[in-house]
Formats: sequence, structure tokens, C-alpha cells
Amino acid sequence: EESYGITVMLRLPGDVEVMLYEPRHEMAIEEPAASSLPPAVALLNEALHGPVPGAATFLNPGDRGLLASLDALSAETASARPGGRSSVAAHVEHLRYGLELMNRWASGENPWDDADWAANWVRQEVTEDEWRERTRQLATEAHAWLEAIKRPRAWNVADATNALGAVVHLAYHLGAIRQVAQAAAGPRATG
Repeated sequence: EESYGITVMLRLPGDVEVMLYEPRHEMAIEEPAASSLPPAVALLNEALHGPVPGAATFLNPGDRGLLASLDALSAETASARPGGRSSVAAHVEHLRYGLELMNRWASGENPWDDADWAANWVRQEVTEDEWRERTRQLATEAHAWLEAIKRPRAWNVADATNALGAVVHLAYHLGAIRQVAQAAAGPRATG
């Protein structure tokens, strides 16, 4: 006798989602229900723009987030390589490229076959105009990715993991940027 499992997604008060799984049910759901990824949306928004007042999850209250932190840097600061480390400019290009790939993937392309991760680390120094353009392009790709994960779709485990991984990757580079350029640092923890 063949039996199926059934998965039900519930949205509870407080915007909490719960997944229930019944392993032996006579009915199967062929496709996962379309939904956004609320935790990924909240975390990416916080990484980009700082925490919502009273709702910080990983940045300290009052943090300005990645994009405003980058806007505070000059091209000279963004091009510096303390201790021979990669410059902030290179981190920004790496993030921009990674988000471009994720946006292409979200629109149905397969960007992984010809992805060249090493190429976006080559250029370490930028002029003031190049720096402003690079940060503008990062903001464009980041906001497009934020919209992509807000759109309801049938997220399987691998796709949802990749989507959340892109947010974690951005948060990692936010920390790396702040280690390279003190001017990009967020506020210290209080209390």
C-alpha cells in the first residue's frame, strides 16, 4: 500500500510560520505552496539598511547597515589594503557579482555554469567615480534580490537554502568590510 506525507504551512500571529508534516496521509501535495522567505527578507533588509528600531536581530541598535556604511567611505579608503588584505572595493564588487548571479537565477537563468568568482577580486583600487558607481550597482542588485525573495514562489529546500545562504554571505562580507575599514564600522554594543 502506497502512502504519502502531507506538509502544511501555517502563519501564526506575530508573523511566525510553522511547518507541520504528517508522514502517512492518503493525499499528497505535489508542489510546495508559494510563499516568500520572511526570515531571509528581514535579515537581508537589516544587513542592508540596519535594524528596525526595537527589532535588531544581529546588528546593534542604531547600526546604519551595509549600504550607508559604504556611502561613508571615500574611494581612497575603499581601495586601502591594510595588511595586504582585500580592499573594501573588491569586497563590494564580489558582493555585487554574487547578487547579480542570484538575481539571474531568480529570473530562471542558470548563471552557475559560466560564473567566474575569481575575476571579481582582481580590481582592488577604484577612483571616486568608480567607487560611487560600484556602490550604486551593489545597491541595485541588493534591492533586486530583496524583491526576488519577497515574491511568493514554491521554495524547495535547496533553493531556500541557497537564498538564505546569499544573505549569510552578504552579512559575512559586511563584517569583513568593517574589519578592513574602521569608518564603515557600526555602533558598539550597549548594556
